[in-house]
Amino acid sequence: MISPVDRRDFLKKSTALALASSCIPRQLSAFSSGLPSPQIRPVGDKSRVVIASRSDAKDNNNRYVGMNVARLVDAAVENLYRENAQKVWKKLFSKDDVVGLKVNCLAGKGLSTSKELVDAVSERLLQVGITPSHIIIWDRSDKDLQRAGYGLYQGNKQPQCYGNNRFGYTSTLYEFGEVGSLVSRILHDQCTAVINLPILKDHGIVGITAALKNFFGAINNPNKYHHNTGDPYVADVNMLADIRNKTRLTLCDALTPQYEGGPPHMPQWTWQQNSVIAAVDMVAMDKVCWEMIENQRRDNGLPSLKQSGREPTYIHTAADDHHQLGTDDTEKMEIVKA
Repeated sequence: MISPVDRRDFLKKSTALALASSCIPRQLSAFSSGLPSPQIRPVGDKSRVVIASRSDAKDNNNRYVGMNVARLVDAAVENLYRENAQKVWKKLFSKDDVVGLKVNCLAGKGLSTSKELVDAVSERLLQVGITPSHIIIWDRSDKDLQRAGYGLYQGNKQPQCYGNNRFGYTSTLYEFGEVGSLVSRILHDQCTAVINLPILKDHGIVGITAALKNFFGAINNPNKYHHNTGDPYVADVNMLADIRNKTRLTLCDALTPQYEGGPPHMPQWTWQQNSVIAAVDMVAMDKVCWEMIENQRRDNGLPSLKQSGREPTYIHTAADDHHQLGTDDTEKMEIVKA
């Protein structure tokens, strides 16, 4: 029997959920919606990773220039697919899609996915004809988003923005390899497609945070999966069906990455890269990001991640025969600078 206190709490939560549900997209899944899977992939036999850079991504006051960040997004997408960016967006997404933008806001302002990048991507989706409320900016929690400077929103007039705490996680446990997790209901119930928008940074336990690690924010128990430098756990999480089947594009915020001291923001270890990195192959992207971190560490007199005891071996595991999430073999990659 539910106690009076528990009953009151239950009723409050039920009422809040009922009100919230009126503002969320109808439930759709990649398996039942009838929507197509990603229609196009980059041409060629190799996994292409594009590093698009602009020296004017920031103004003289050290603030991101939205228009120039948007140009970076267009350059990254066009060089990834070798086609006009507007055409690419229309091929990747249908106006009927519900697109989740998976940001990384754990570190707060200074080392989170920039709002300018998110705004640029949202604008491109609106141009496809996607309803504003069918664009969902999301991460682990409302608090993380707010600390990174995002305004929370549930409604129909603009892209929505909220954390997993709003709707919780699936009641079903999803498993692969060493991982057993509940999946964000934002991802599982609401989104038909996902754009992965990670931040590039050092991580004090698993080596780096970039494309693959960003999806730790899509499960209920990421803290269980950091030992052994996240290997094989990061790779296993990315094998979960909602992540593997719905992720159509990754655009990594490498505007001001951090090469030491992460995951919290440590400005003394950041550098101005002024780049957006684009890929479909998240393993290839992470290999490139790893090398960028290592180069900065070497240039600044720090030991390699392997010497520091946190080599991100999960990247190689993600490429193995058991996972086949992509390639970490640079001979099978095409790295394009734009």
